[in-house]
Amino acid sequence: MKSVALHNLGCKVNEYEIEIMQQNVQKAGWQIVKFSQKADIYVINTCSVTNIADRKSRQMLHKARKMNPDAIVVAVGCYAQTDTSGALGDSAVDIVIGNNNKTKLVPIIEEYLANRDRIEGTYRCIVDDLSRERQYEDMLLEDYAGRVRVDIKIQDGCDQFCSFCIIPHARGRIRSREMDSILKEITALADKGVKEVVITGIHLSSYGLDLHKDDEGRITSYNNANNKAGDEYTNEDLLEVIKNVSAIQGIERIRLGSLEPRVITRPFLERLKADKKVCPHFHLSLQSGCDETLVRMNRRYTSEEFLERVSLIREYYEHPAITTDIIVGFPGETEEEFEKTCGFVDKVRFYETHIFKYSKRRNTVAATLPGQLTEAVKAARSDILSEKNAVNSKNFRAFLLGRDVEILTEEHIEVDGKTYTVGHTVDYVMAAFEGELEINTLIVGNVYDFLKDDILMLKNKSKKCYD
Repeated sequence: MKSVALHNLGCKVNEYEIEIMQQNVQKAGWQIVKFSQKADIYVINTCSVTNIADRKSRQMLHKARKMNPDAIVVAVGCYAQTDTSGALGDSAVDIVIGNNNKTKLVPIIEEYLANRDRIEGTYRCIVDDLSRERQYEDMLLEDYAGRVRVDIKIQDGCDQFCSFCIIPHARGRIRSREMDSILKEITALADKGVKEVVITGIHLSSYGLDLHKDDEGRITSYNNANNKAGDEYTNEDLLEVIKNVSAIQGIERIRLGSLEPRVITRPFLERLKADKKVCPHFHLSLQSGCDETLVRMNRRYTSEEFLERVSLIREYYEHPAITTDIIVGFPGETEEEFEKTCGFVDKVRFYETHIFKYSKRRNTVAATLPGQLTEAVKAARSDILSEKNAVNSKNFRAFLLGRDVEILTEEHIEVDGKTYTVGHTVDYVMAAFEGELEINTLIVGNVYDFLKDDILMLKNKSKKCYD
């Protein structure tokens, strides 16, 4: 029996996809082992969103080779797709598999094993130009490994072409999953006990735009993907997915992945607010709070338009969790422009801000822009925003003190000799009840104190939500 170790780098979509690959490996009758163990085959699902992600991908490939020089090492995913020549020329790698071929992992390895003696160099399984791919690579997660929250991928690709981003090259154009496939997967998982799903994609706001075609097969709503934030555009296809998922028995919570500000409209929020299963947790990717920087980034909104959408969310929800991504040190970002971003962060009061230092990516417009900043400047600006994030996050979580809060229990931890049951609130604040309570259960309690590691502490009232 072949032993296989898998390791994932990158986003929630990658996490979902490696679970599919592991599932397929198990179906083939191969043994799954930890990545730290010696294995016959190592599969690394790579990432390429930044230079650091590229480097980590290469490091993990070389680590696999070092752990077993005789193993088959497989590079899969975004790094393999965007730097195919680098992956193919890496002596640590035996097989290179790009995006849109991940479901074929097992047959590709089997073919390699059958023809290993006749294969010269690295075995190449890459779709050269993903921009020509229009078919969504359908996947079906059948096992959830006992977790209470499961990511469900419903969309791939991106048409935005932000000036800093390599993802359209790594993932291709937008491709949406058919409704029947989505509901089949989630229904089966709900039957096995899953209570919370996170609906995600590479560019979730574009879901369904490629599914509308005329009699000659031409896409009729495709251009909507490039609407500005100020344009009124309500994604009915995404809303239909949410409505149908909400109707599945056993699903108690629905979260949404990253959204573009343009989809946050009154009709959109009215539909979400009416559905009690949708969590008031919105990740709106900002990237910069300075309009001049946003223009260079090719982001299709202004800071004012972004703020209008945030205000709209807060009009519908009392205390919504609004999280974001920000890039610091973008080419040409002056001290004044950075200060505008800082001021904007203070104004919005995000629950969490994910901060990234600008990383020059090959084949992107930003890589050729003047005014490339030093790593020292990027690091200093990152530190400043990190401090603001810590304050904003603590203030957001402090709002819950003294209130009854619902958590979905996930795991047990021990702190100072006491056992706590940890879970997340609807707004994705990690919290804990004292005691060893049943996992995968919705429980309500009153927040009264903080644990040392800043996890909110909930006083156990032993009250289940749906008894």
